[in-house]
Amino acid sequence: MATPVTPGSPALTPVGALSRGGPQCLPDPPPEPKQLPELIRQKRDGGRLSAEDIRSFVRAVVDGSAQGAQIGAMLMAIRLQGMDLEETVALTQALANSGQQLEWPETWRQQLVDKHSTGGVGDKVSLVLAPALAACGCKVPMISGHGLGHTGGTLDKLESIPGFTVIQSPEQMQGLLERVGCCIVGQSKKLVPADGILYEARDVTATVDSLPLITASILSKKVVESLSALVVDVKFGGAAVFPSQAEARELARALVAVGTGLGLRVAAALTAMDHPLGRCVGHTLEVEEALLCLDGAGPPDLRDLVTRLGGALLWLNGQVEAQAEGAARVAAALDDGSARDRFERMLATQGVDPGLARALCSGDPAQRRQLLWLRVHLDAPALSGPQRRALQGALVLSDREPFSAPSPFAELILPPTDAQQ
Repeated sequence: MATPVTPGSPALTPVGALSRGGPQCLPDPPPEPKQLPELIRQKRDGGRLSAEDIRSFVRAVVDGSAQGAQIGAMLMAIRLQGMDLEETVALTQALANSGQQLEWPETWRQQLVDKHSTGGVGDKVSLVLAPALAACGCKVPMISGHGLGHTGGTLDKLESIPGFTVIQSPEQMQGLLERVGCCIVGQSKKLVPADGILYEARDVTATVDSLPLITASILSKKVVESLSALVVDVKFGGAAVFPSQAEARELARALVAVGTGLGLRVAAALTAMDHPLGRCVGHTLEVEEALLCLDGAGPPDLRDLVTRLGGALLWLNGQVEAQAEGAARVAAALDDGSARDRFERMLATQGVDPGLARALCSGDPAQRRQLLWLRVHLDAPALSGPQRRALQGALVLSDREPFSAPSPFAELILPPTDAQQ
């Protein structure tokens, strides 16, 4: 029996009854995105966040709709409840997608490599390894960070060199790789901006040691670089984020697994950090020690780690047949001055006066020390000549021969295909 329709009333028509080709069902509307308090509560209570949940959180971080308290709450929820592999992959990808992706000439596809460290006292490896790899024919677009926790950052050390500019646009980075073969830059609003915000928040919310947050932070910066190979230096010991080798191994395996899930070829080295790497701690002093290593000299433990990490990376990237062969190539770049030449060119191209860059790289230690000045903050007039000399004299701690530290290199975690070989 037909339903009567009175004039002016809407006709009641079954969905799809008038559709051409017979009855159809309209698709369900997409679910409303969850609000941030709901996402925080879900993770706080041990729930699992979907990829869309994670993307919503990261979007809110970038567009400013997430309040500082909400960011801190989510970081703490992740720190306490953890994330599984799929969540960590989704977080890494969302951070990487929060900004511009770097694109390189096709001819560079098998040359793009990088190294990252979880941070350690006196760790100045990146300053040496990036130009050494460039001297070995690689392209190294290193996106690094400032200090986190108790460790000084690579960028802080480089910024102790007058004029060095860490913020470079993607176009400037490509120019650096074309002319020098390497660059060491910081995050900008264009490159992984979400991680830059979370990176600072982790430092003040006691969430620095969260395994998924460390993994996503490290790898998101590497995903945008379109690398062919990456080695991560995971520190363990009394001066590291993770005190035990077992804890560091857990992070190393997570980095390798998440990198594999993102199509990135990653190996992770476990290295000891029970005492400072090398003999010097402090931004300017570490630059000076990095230059000694680039001279083919410097502390044996620093040189050993630089050559081992570089050798593993060249082997992982298929440029040599064995890690030892790769290490020998890196050592040769240090000994013949070609790595130091790349470092000088990188300094000059990233804002350092060319004359200063040349003097730093060609001078002896005493001359270099005059070019990198200690900075003293005091509520008084400028230091007098005698005060300045007394302060400089106080920097000499001992005239005894430094002890020889053992090699910090302990273990290398490889991707599944390589680990089976």
